[in-house]
Amino acid sequence: MDEIRHDNTRQAALDYHEFPKPGKLEIRATKPLANGRDLARAYSPGVAEACLEIKADPSTASRYTSRGNMVGVVTNGTAVLGLGNIGALASKPVMEGKAVLFKKFAGIDCFDIELNEPDPVKLAEIVCALEPTFGAINLEDIKAPDCFIVEKLCREKMNIPVFHDDQHGTAIVVGAAATNALHVAGKRWEDIKVVSTGGGAAGIACLNMLLKLGVRRENVWLCDIAGLVYQGREVEMTPQKADYAQASELRTLGEVIDGADLFLGLSGPGVLTQDMVSRMAPRPIIFALANPTPEIQPHEVREVSPDAIIATGRSDYPNQVNNVLCFPFIFRGALDVGATQINDAMQLACIEGIASLARATTSAEAAAAYKGEQLTFGADYLIPKPFDPRLIGVVASAVAKAAMETGVATRPLDDLAAYRRKLDSSVFRSAMLMRPVFEAASQQSRRIVFAEGEDERVLRAANAILEETEHKPILIGRPEVVEMRCERAGLPIRPGRDFDLVNPENDPRYRDYWGTYHELMARRGVTPDTARAVMRTNTTAIGAIMVHRGEADSLICGTFGQYLWHLNYVTQILARNGLRPVGALSLMILEDGPLFIADTHVNHEPTPEQIMQTVLGAARHVRRFGIQPKVALCSSSQFGNLDCSTGRRMRQALDLLDAQQPDFAYEGEMHIDAALDQSVRDRIFPGGRFEGPANALVFANSDAASGVRNILKMKAGGLEVGPLLMGMGNLAHIVTPSITARGLLNMSALAGTPVDRYS
Repeated sequence: MDEIRHDNTRQAALDYHEFPKPGKLEIRATKPLANGRDLARAYSPGVAEACLEIKADPSTASRYTSRGNMVGVVTNGTAVLGLGNIGALASKPVMEGKAVLFKKFAGIDCFDIELNEPDPVKLAEIVCALEPTFGAINLEDIKAPDCFIVEKLCREKMNIPVFHDDQHGTAIVVGAAATNALHVAGKRWEDIKVVSTGGGAAGIACLNMLLKLGVRRENVWLCDIAGLVYQGREVEMTPQKADYAQASELRTLGEVIDGADLFLGLSGPGVLTQDMVSRMAPRPIIFALANPTPEIQPHEVREVSPDAIIATGRSDYPNQVNNVLCFPFIFRGALDVGATQINDAMQLACIEGIASLARATTSAEAAAAYKGEQLTFGADYLIPKPFDPRLIGVVASAVAKAAMETGVATRPLDDLAAYRRKLDSSVFRSAMLMRPVFEAASQQSRRIVFAEGEDERVLRAANAILEETEHKPILIGRPEVVEMRCERAGLPIRPGRDFDLVNPENDPRYRDYWGTYHELMARRGVTPDTARAVMRTNTTAIGAIMVHRGEADSLICGTFGQYLWHLNYVTQILARNGLRPVGALSLMILEDGPLFIADTHVNHEPTPEQIMQTVLGAARHVRRFGIQPKVALCSSSQFGNLDCSTGRRMRQALDLLDAQQPDFAYEGEMHIDAALDQSVRDRIFPGGRFEGPANALVFANSDAASGVRNILKMKAGGLEVGPLLMGMGNLAHIVTPSITARGLLNMSALAGTPVDRYS
């Protein structure tokens, strides 16, 4: 079974890289090229003007070209991840992946450059020749000690930042985690004994960083495959290791571990034993960072040292030491001030920014994004989560400030506070938007029942739920059909073993289910025979009854059939105790950010009261993503210029909202262009209630809402999450037949996070 799961994972990874087009990157133009005038500006003769400006003043290259936001990710493929020396060409998927992280986390453009050059001096010469193209260089996956040589030569000759992330990115995140671990343990840098395993690029860089933070060199004990690095040793030695050679008769890790305060592992699995842990200092700090298998498993540490502070390189344990906490943001800050290098002060600022973020009181935005997770500073929360939306503002601005203070910024910022606000406003891009929801969902264990359990999309979603969350999928379907389709799809999951299954044709709970349904509906004309028939044939009703009975926490249905048909049964069974369908809200993830659309399905021609409830519900759901709502009431009338039904209802809804005095921004009635463009609103209705574009559009009929949703999805490349059924307290969500397996996974994450009861 493990072999089948591995084969499926392998094929999924290959498919991800191949489809819908090969690779993970493409180049897009940022300027229009639609006519002769555009062509004359983009190329000859207009391009000459930009060339002459740069020739006269090279610093203007950041104004007239993309260089100021361009990083080169450079490797020769000699030390790739855990793959070793696989060569430049085979390393290209990794470098493309690094470029994607730069773009998605910090909006930085990248070219990945793979060079067939094993000689470090020649490699450095090639990199130096690339300086006119880039605003910074990220060296990646170059073996030690060559990486030290390449970086040193490039830093000496180039006037832009050169940063070997394997060394310094790791060192920065380790430094941040260690800073906070000492806070928790009540220890000081100058007092601790450090024992480290692994003398490669990352290991040496981490030790160098610990010295800068205050650790004493004589308190550092470095071990590698040949044992302790001691004075006079000749085997497996490099100049970098020799800097940490101890004058000692001890020779092994087991001999030097006694009394150690911090174990720093960047080596391999099983290096640290429980016996060694038991001989460390009280409240030991253990960073077992080997991937995928750490030097010692966290549970093994806990067995002998329950109060140990532990970090790993894995995402399934607390305190993941992940370079993504650092490199996008340190480059963002460096590029934005035109830094000529990334110096010690900038790296230390990055460390303090990351560490302080974990110690700080959680912001409202982060709390909303990570709802359900305990983001409280302590032994299990030393560093922020990789997708904490505050990182870019805190870290990049700290780096920019340090660059300016140390004199390496060629384009210093006039207003650092404004810069940070700008960074914060860029956080919620499409690639990041759903991840906080998954992070929050990972802290819950909810039972989610899928009405259409025989659908292959549902089966794939169930498989992904088991891999990526703690939720427990429940599928409704015939066992033989589900089993056959799992096998046909190459999915390793099976009913009864990996997920629960409700068989509508023969389930021992059938009598209880139809009895419950009849009890609920007896005074609405439903006879026992009708109740029996519904519970044999209607999987949406079965799922809703399960939620009503407390056998499931949420229902997801609608992969086929009409929305209102599903809504009828959801309403019959679950709209009780103050819950009722208010509206359907679709989140459209667009290239320039999220946009929420309502009401796409529930109320065709909503009353003013229903519009008001839709606005209130939409605002609550927008906040689930850590976004402050700005809701536009959209109509064919614009601020009273047309006496039509939609305009009248929107104006009445606005009055009802005013009476409620909600704590979010809203405005209307208006056209869509006015909702999304501040300049349009200023021309026709200056002094409105919010600034900038609206992030939620509420329409006066479902035709308009659904039409906008479909146009954004089909023509603007929008990815839909939803629709979310508002007003039902997360008990049920009705999707649409066009939903994908990934969309169902997104819905399960939303269904699996805490929500206001009436949202």
